[in-house]
Amino acid sequence: MAKGPWYRDGLAFECTGCGDCCSGDPGFVWVDDSEIAALAIEMKMSVDDFEHKFVRSVGMQKSLVEYPDGDCIFLHPDTRKCTVYAGRPTQCRTWPFWNGNLRNRSDWKKTCDVCPGSGKGKLYSLSEIEIRRTARDL
Repeated sequence: MAKGPWYRDGLAFECTGCGDCCSGDPGFVWVDDSEIAALAIEMKMSVDDFEHKFVRSVGMQKSLVEYPDGDCIFLHPDTRKCTVYAGRPTQCRTWPFWNGNLRNRSDWKKTCDVCPGSGKGKLYSLSEIEIRRTARDL
């Protein structure tokens, strides 16, 4: 039997642009200083102004603020598209290849059940998945 994680032969994913991963229950989109700076550039704002308007402290970490319904502050309410897509944080760039979604086949199936692009489209190799999975401990 081949060694490696259960997804060693790769996993398929193709973003459908539905916005579902950016909405729903309240949560956290963790950002670090370099991500805040990139987002500030994307919004054509100073870092201080951006952070004051769009970032909240959660203990020792920082997260983007959300609308009261849990939607990401950068999810356009009509188009359901990300308004800062080019500067989006690592957490957003690495979906759905997060540790919690890759623990086992059952967790991946749950991800596929809620994300219409998971399990379909481009096949990502083990090395591509591992790069995304370890980009940040998610």
